[in-house]
Amino acid sequence: MIKPLIVAKWEFLEKVKSKAFIISLFLTPIIIILFSFLPTMMIKSEDEVTKAIGILDLTKEYFEEIRLNLENQKLSNNIPAFLVENLFNNNLSVDSLLIIADSKVLNDKLEGYLYLTKSDNDSLKVSYRSKSIGTFELISSLEKILNDVFLKKQFSKVGIDINLINLLNNKIEITPIKIKKPGEESEGGFLTTFFSSLVFIILLMMMVIYSGQMLVRSLLEEKSNRLIEILVSSCSANDLLLGKILGLSLLGIFQIFVWIIIGLSLVGTSIVNYSSFENIPLILFYFILGYLFYSSIFVGIGSIVTTEQEAQQITSYLSLILVLPVVFILSVMQNPESLIIKIFSYIPFTLPSIMILKINVSEISLIEHIVAILIILSSTILTIFISSKIFRIGILSFGKMPNLQELRNWLKE
Repeated sequence: MIKPLIVAKWEFLEKVKSKAFIISLFLTPIIIILFSFLPTMMIKSEDEVTKAIGILDLTKEYFEEIRLNLENQKLSNNIPAFLVENLFNNNLSVDSLLIIADSKVLNDKLEGYLYLTKSDNDSLKVSYRSKSIGTFELISSLEKILNDVFLKKQFSKVGIDINLINLLNNKIEITPIKIKKPGEESEGGFLTTFFSSLVFIILLMMMVIYSGQMLVRSLLEEKSNRLIEILVSSCSANDLLLGKILGLSLLGIFQIFVWIIIGLSLVGTSIVNYSSFENIPLILFYFILGYLFYSSIFVGIGSIVTTEQEAQQITSYLSLILVLPVVFILSVMQNPESLIIKIFSYIPFTLPSIMILKINVSEISLIEHIVAILIILSSTILTIFISSKIFRIGILSFGKMPNLQELRNWLKE
């Protein structure tokens, strides 16, 4: 048992000192934060700026009410959300008004403007004209104000109490609560759960791909410069295989440890929410199991490839399988008990990622956890057993990559 530990120590120290690993150790969480949280932060920062909005009301009925409603909107720092400009002029034609209004938008004097006309059936027709399509929040806010103003106008015309509008707009909001045990609950929003789940999936995917490719390239170099023959003369193929898996696993655990420290240092900020670490022990458990499973596969792959092109081709197929759970993230969040999700929960290639998703979304029974753990552990042991048979012959094979028939023969030996 000493020789595998020596190999593991050597493998770990060689990889952890490399520039590529050190860069990826800190670059990966930065990339995750940028892709996951920067867009939301940018939208929030844009919303905190007062917007100049124009109104071109050809109906001559709605400008004043819309202006008052827009100017009453406040940002979080209590400054006005909108500055309103009246673009209508009785002395100009409609075409001239549109040209002037469009020019103000194109010259960045206005964020955009509302264009109000009446359709053939005398109903109100509204468009928002701007250089861009406009954010969902802005369009939604403008729609709400316009609907309020329009309904009040229509109600007043038929003599209905305008206070009914306030009752109609007094909508009930539903707060999602996840029940864990009787009397035990946690509050969480869709976006928080979505991003916290997505981050762990992407981290697992990137870590497996990067570490796996590093191992495959390492084995390829050792085979090409005949260093592998010296290693096998000093220890058995099984010791070398076990040592490489242990070394790669230590490397992965070290990465996770550093990333958790980075994540914990950001808890409580606008970047990382405390709820992201709510189920961290279980998530880490499946994370490590998934990492071990894929590491054992990469060791087997590394022993049979003979060129860099072959290594890239095979690892790219595994990368596609790792990306697959990301495709199902919305399905898992909306219906974690669906048949297709249950099937993927028991397939070793997708089990770790799907279980990480389900942990954040719904309460998983103890039996489900036991079955899932037994499946991934037995699959990892089986994969190591198969990889060891391939590894024993593959590390000393040169020339072309073996075909399926040759691999079957190796497994029989």
